[in-house]
Amino acid sequence: MGEVAVAEDGSVWWSESRPSQGGRVALVRRSPDGQVADVVPAGVNVRTRVHEYGGGAWWLHGPEAWYTDFADQRLYRISPGSQPMAVSGEPAHPSGDRFADGRPKPGTTSATCVRERHDAHGQVRNEVVTIGIDSQVEVLVTGPDFVSDPRWSPDGDELCWLQWEHPNMPWDGTELVLRTRDGTELIVAGGEAESISQPTWGPDGGLYFLSDRTGWWNLYRWSAAADLSGGTVEEVLVLEAEIGRPQWVFGLSRYALLDDGRVMAAACRDAFDAVYVVDIDGAARRLELPYSVFGQLRAAPGGVVCVAGSPTDEPAIVAISAVDGSVEVVSAARELGLDVGWFSVPEEVSFPSGSSSSSEVAARTAHALVYPPTNPNVRAADGQRPPLLVMIHGGPTSMAQPLLDLSVQYWTSRGFVVADVNYSGSTGFGRPYRDLLKDSWGVVDVEDCLACAQYLSAIGQADPARMAITGGSAGGYTALAVLTFASGVFSAGASHYGVGDLALLAAETHKFESRYLDQLVGALPGAQAIYDQRSPLKHADSLRTPLAVFQGLEDEVVPPAQAELIVSALERNGVKHAAMFFPGEQHGFRKSETIRAALDGELSFYAQIFGFDLPENEGITPIEIHPTIGGA
Repeated sequence: MGEVAVAEDGSVWWSESRPSQGGRVALVRRSPDGQVADVVPAGVNVRTRVHEYGGGAWWLHGPEAWYTDFADQRLYRISPGSQPMAVSGEPAHPSGDRFADGRPKPGTTSATCVRERHDAHGQVRNEVVTIGIDSQVEVLVTGPDFVSDPRWSPDGDELCWLQWEHPNMPWDGTELVLRTRDGTELIVAGGEAESISQPTWGPDGGLYFLSDRTGWWNLYRWSAAADLSGGTVEEVLVLEAEIGRPQWVFGLSRYALLDDGRVMAAACRDAFDAVYVVDIDGAARRLELPYSVFGQLRAAPGGVVCVAGSPTDEPAIVAISAVDGSVEVVSAARELGLDVGWFSVPEEVSFPSGSSSSSEVAARTAHALVYPPTNPNVRAADGQRPPLLVMIHGGPTSMAQPLLDLSVQYWTSRGFVVADVNYSGSTGFGRPYRDLLKDSWGVVDVEDCLACAQYLSAIGQADPARMAITGGSAGGYTALAVLTFASGVFSAGASHYGVGDLALLAAETHKFESRYLDQLVGALPGAQAIYDQRSPLKHADSLRTPLAVFQGLEDEVVPPAQAELIVSALERNGVKHAAMFFPGEQHGFRKSETIRAALDGELSFYAQIFGFDLPENEGITPIEIHPTIGGA
């Protein structure tokens, strides 16, 4: 389940990723009478490549949906039961124009959205534009390195948007800009060290937004001065919890403004979400709900429609009452056919890190979600400790969440204890914790993953002789860094499209992340020595731990060349390794057959390294390890 919207007629629309259909994203609608049907034709992939990570690929425009088709990145519009009609023109060249994060322009048939324009020379320009059904485009905002969230006031007289400049990422510092009816532009909130997100106009003309000015992403409301020369900001919901999320993708919605004047918001503390209602008198109350993760809160009669899940529930679309917290399931999660006894429920664990004299960052407390081995049909021998798999989320400014994830349960049902680490720099623990990663990627994350494994081993929850580490993307980098620079704790690992050379990443990656490493490592060329010092490929002779590598061949974020260089280094070192390269896959695997092959391949790799048998009757073909087990 992905993004959600509620139409004026009461129908609920949402996007669904479908791994069994090549990983495409479908657009689905539930009519007011409860009928559910796909809106776009079979095979259409509703996905935009703006910022490469996308999000905000569709929005409602009256009875229609406007969406980006992944195949050509053109903008289309469609009504239920009809065929799509192109809105944007034919691209001038293969990269062309990309569209995201749109909304209707009040009183017109046009929409205002973000356009990312790629020219024939590889230059990229991000703008706010209005585009009509006649394909005519008007550029409204151009110049900033990045823009997002263009939103018209209810009367259509004023436009707000977010903007930020290199080297900031949107969770570092953004500006909320307002253009008044006479063309005057005001910076409502934000700056170099304040992250603003998710601006939304209230029906009374107030402008709501999230800001981390207190150290937590909380909710505020801006009201214009009488002469429109400025305004005042008031608190709406301020907690020691994160309402916001890092804006890796467009279309995030963590709060909703209800028609009766109430506000509902999801807020995260220590990885777990809760939903709060701000009543008309300004008092806030927490709802008791059977879920631990919420997203895509959209106003609906009497409350919100949102995506919600828990450690024993995959995400479903539910309606939540603002009055009593009662829940109605709008679209259930898929039927897994499994008893909840199969599902491992995590414990939020905190542990000490960074206390060694060699640490570059002060001693601190780090966090992880720890999932015990859980299989109702199998019990370990008395006194036997389970093997440990330390998982590292991507981002790196992201977070591990307590949500039923079958790629975690895959391991716990096969006897592993899994530690999903929220290392220093992760979201959900306040901005000071997030900022610990600045200038320290490859240091604090490495220390925290090592500390987590050593802590679990010390308290008897893991077998110190059978500990592995795995991660994808930025998590893959941390896994590689741990195995390269701190060998001896883990006896195996896996990198899924992981970064091996930081300078190569900075040189080859796309515009959105092209200056990200300025914040995480340092600005080039001055920090070249630090890049070299922290890049696993620059110290490949030290990579002596068995490693499995999994890579998509169409990855634009971390190109396949990095994985190939890692494999070559392992071959030179005579280290036991395995590799799988997947045609048609990009950054993050989307096809069901790829996901299964990567999981089975990684399990097979650990089975051969740790010396245990693969589960019977699963049809797993052992992955080929080089050099062969028992060889050099």
